[in-house]
Amino acid sequence: MMDESRRKRIKRLKRVIVTCFLLAVFVPTTLCILQSARLHMAQEEIARLQEQLAAATGTDTREAAEAALEVTPALPDEIPDAASFDPESEEANIRRWEESDNTGERKVLTASGMREVYLTFDDGPSIYTDRILDILKEYGVKATFFVVAKGKEDYEDSLRRIVAEGHTLGMHSYSHKYREIYASKEAFIKDVNALQDYLHDVTGVYPQVYRFPGGSSNRASGVSMKDLEAYLSEIGVRYYDWNVSCRDATGRGLGKDSVTYYATHELADYSEAIILMHDAADKKSTVDALPGIIEKILAMPDTVILPITEETVPIQHDAN
Repeated sequence: MMDESRRKRIKRLKRVIVTCFLLAVFVPTTLCILQSARLHMAQEEIARLQEQLAAATGTDTREAAEAALEVTPALPDEIPDAASFDPESEEANIRRWEESDNTGERKVLTASGMREVYLTFDDGPSIYTDRILDILKEYGVKATFFVVAKGKEDYEDSLRRIVAEGHTLGMHSYSHKYREIYASKEAFIKDVNALQDYLHDVTGVYPQVYRFPGGSSNRASGVSMKDLEAYLSEIGVRYYDWNVSCRDATGRGLGKDSVTYYATHELADYSEAIILMHDAADKKSTVDALPGIIEKILAMPDTVILPITEETVPIQHDAN
């Protein structure tokens, strides 16, 4: 009797184990099948909506999908406040400028009577420099590259190409480390000289234009910006800030449509516009936006795109 009873219990236990195993296998599998079916239906619905949107906007399905995701360019209040950034960061100082009253910089006049637009790229060279140069060449326009040196040894061919293709090579500090550059006037001088010598060794050119990291209105400098500006003047170097920003340094990953919007939507207010852009590994949207930016500018009446030269009227935040 005991053996028979034990066999029955073992048999029941086996049935329970088998049942649990089957449930453990088939229930998740069934749920996955149901979710896959739902996902497939959702994808079909998305495709249908994309086709409708493409028909309504005249764009292809991929562009329509991008438009649906971004909808409209990001508004300024969607960009983090400067207080959310490291106070010594490029983003924080640029954001402060964007929030400041800089309307006076719109009144710059040009001798030519044309609207002069300057595309300027900070922080390069990078993995995207050659692509930027390809786009500029395609449209037959010249730009200005404010470059750094430390850690950029792999991009020396791009530096030489900037010069060879007629763009302006400018300086943006050797190290781009605020604590080092702005620690003292002597530290600043050392940084400038190191960068200028390096660029001359690589390209044969001594750059004569400079952009302060964070702009001349930055709050990171431990010394008077007037003293640093005076040194640049002593060595025949002129510094340039900007009066238009594409806002690609805000720390928020703007899409190419937003970058295009910010780079161009105020240009009609200026006779001279120096546009701040960035050439860096995390700025793909800027590169993607560049063709559209150039096309919008070239479509404006009485407007030309130029590289910064000694004849360019400087936009200088600190001076203003």
